[in-house]
Amino acid sequence: MPSTHVSLHYHLVFSTKHREPWLSPESRSRVHEYLGGTMRGMGGVAHAIGGTGDHVPVLAGLKATHCLAEVMRELKSDSSGWVRRDLGWPGFAWQEGYGAFTLAASGIESARAYVLGQEERHRTLTFQEEYLEFLERGMVEFDAKWLW
Repeated sequence: MPSTHVSLHYHLVFSTKHREPWLSPESRSRVHEYLGGTMRGMGGVAHAIGGTGDHVPVLAGLKATHCLAEVMRELKSDSSGWVRRDLGWPGFAWQEGYGAFTLAASGIESARAYVLGQEERHRTLTFQEEYLEFLERGMVEFDAKWLW
């Protein structure tokens, strides 16, 4: 085959350090816009960005040349620096780890609705309960002592 064709879509999830609720409803849109711009700057596509006060899910399309760990490092590093500098929150930081789950292109629209509906969803289900569901559905091995 003379060229490469890929469809790589991820549901990325990361939280604020110690799961502190830094992201007020007023600041979220600015943070989400910055995250989307950072993703575009890396050559990725931010299909949707949502979240609550203590975590952010990003539905992203990446290229074959992207290294997921590097994308996450840059996304979190650039955005935390921006939040500290431009929003004036010197103590802000993202938690060290992240979750990354793949999905088919056919699932983008339902995943987009899911990502954008986080506030409503977390009225009945905690982040921890939801994240455990993702790990189990994704057949991800984990040690519970490292989750929270």
